[in-house]
Amino acid sequence: MDREGSYEVYSVEELRARVPKLFGVPTGVEGLDNLFFKIEYEDGKPVRKPLGGYPYLSVLNITGVADTGKSLMAEQFAVRQAHDGYNTIFVTVETPKEFIVQSLQYRAQAMNLDFDRVQRRLFIIDAASNHRLREDIDYLLDTLAYGIREFNTKSVIIDSVTGLYEAKEVLARSIVRKIYNFLKKWRQTSILVSQKRSASEEMTAEAAGGYGVAHIVDGTIVLYKKLIISKYDSSTFNMPLGSVIRLFRIDGCRMSGHDTRTYVMDITEEGLVKLVAPLDEFLKSR
Repeated sequence: MDREGSYEVYSVEELRARVPKLFGVPTGVEGLDNLFFKIEYEDGKPVRKPLGGYPYLSVLNITGVADTGKSLMAEQFAVRQAHDGYNTIFVTVETPKEFIVQSLQYRAQAMNLDFDRVQRRLFIIDAASNHRLREDIDYLLDTLAYGIREFNTKSVIIDSVTGLYEAKEVLARSIVRKIYNFLKKWRQTSILVSQKRSASEEMTAEAAGGYGVAHIVDGTIVLYKKLIISKYDSSTFNMPLGSVIRLFRIDGCRMSGHDTRTYVMDITEEGLVKLVAPLDEFLKSR
């Protein structure tokens, strides 16, 4: 029971006024903004309308094995949001604060964005260096609530959520559920980075950060890299032995429509993730 003794039962009419408008929040990743969409009806016919970014107020999971571009995508989103005028909190669980700032500055330069402008709207919570922030989820969320209130933030990035339940995967679901409910309550468009435990079922969310992430969040983006080491792969992708092909797929999103195709992605020399083309089109062009 809640609401001053009443049961937690709501009418749709009561809740309708609180439903957020569906629109896109720019991702900072070339080729990604138009992969999320909504359907509007014109003259009684459904028309696909690109959102122009991640769905507003969504909590999305970016997952993959090591060195697939997860953190780059998270940093590109943070820098893009700050440059566009939206205060953003970056919770770093893997990299100490000075080094994450160095990385964010490099990402801004590569995106041709003014870091002096970006830095005024970016705020860091360093759970990598602070043991209590990393191990006590309630303390972390209290700290995050302070940052959201104090700086009126609109976006939150956690890199990585997997680091918040290392060696205690039995608690993964409850930890991720707490984080998800918190971010929804505080109305933050959010990115959670998670590390896949293995390369099995590479292009699905299986083993995405243990048991906890993919089934709770609003959607999951799966990143994958394949080393071309067989003649079969070399023939299939028309790439030389020893080269790498990187793949991207939106595994699901319950807040909006999304492109279901697998895309070839690239990490540029400047250290930016960008989408190249749908895999089928890429293979036809080679």
